[in-house]
Amino acid sequence: MTLRLGLLSTASINAKLLGGASAAEGVEVVAVASRDGARAEAYAAEHGLARAHGSYEALLADPDVDAVYVPLPNSLHVPWAIRALEAGKHVLAEKPLTRRPEEAQAAFDAADRAGRVLAEAFMWRHHPQARRLLELVRDRVVGNLRLIRASFSFDIFGMDRPDDVRLQASLDGGGLMDVGCYCISGMRLVAGDPERVSARQITRDGVDVRFAGTLAFPGGVLGVFDCGLDYVAGASLEVVGDGGSLLLADPWHSRSPGIDLRRPDGSVERFEVEARDPYACELEDFAAAVRGERPHPFGRDDAVAQARTIAALYRAAEFGAEAVP
Repeated sequence: MTLRLGLLSTASINAKLLGGASAAEGVEVVAVASRDGARAEAYAAEHGLARAHGSYEALLADPDVDAVYVPLPNSLHVPWAIRALEAGKHVLAEKPLTRRPEEAQAAFDAADRAGRVLAEAFMWRHHPQARRLLELVRDRVVGNLRLIRASFSFDIFGMDRPDDVRLQASLDGGGLMDVGCYCISGMRLVAGDPERVSARQITRDGVDVRFAGTLAFPGGVLGVFDCGLDYVAGASLEVVGDGGSLLLADPWHSRSPGIDLRRPDGSVERFEVEARDPYACELEDFAAAVRGERPHPFGRDDAVAQARTIAALYRAAEFGAEAVP
């Protein structure tokens, strides 16, 4: 069975998903929706999609669409995910699903009622690089885990996009929601869920444009991260133990996958990783869950814990005190 996917809007991030779909087995993007019918038609023609819909509701009513991808602004992920689930569609919702754990619970409640699959689209976690990282940590190549460092940033103000949704507080914009969520996702993948967090932020027009945080994980493991929208682009994930460290120089996009093991004596060993499109990996796992071949690797508990951590970090930054997720 080929999973027939519809795009709920013509958002620019669709281009990455379309590229992944072309490389994925068992997935085909067949439709797109826009609130502007002419825009939907033009988009469908440009990308070779079979059908275009002039409203989101029309896409949800399309019987030839099995699942929808929701790439809308952050504040609209849950409302439209629930509407899609209630219409009988499986849903791949762009990350982060939400910054509110109660909304994440409500979305998965809707998925359970509908008997459909809901997944939060952290594509990097599905790539062989992430799986290899977990294998190396579990094999104790760095000894006892001590610290995780993560970063993700770019300069949105150099892009001359003053109306970008990522800069709008009403749409749940901000650096933590846009790029910092990857850092949280990375640290949680390795160390589990944090017990306490602390944070500081720099805001501009109501959204955080720089954000730094510390997370305390079980077993005395610490996580530190920085993210932002107003400084030079960068990305990294480092897992540090008492016997060495593992560095991923391209953790989130996985364009140049590979992991460097740095030992106490200064030597470096390179672990090569298969080069794959992370969006293709994500779509294949999603399609396999829809077909009932295997459970989705990241479900309700993971998405709710992600939202709890984001919410706690925002509380910590606002009140200048530790917060408990």
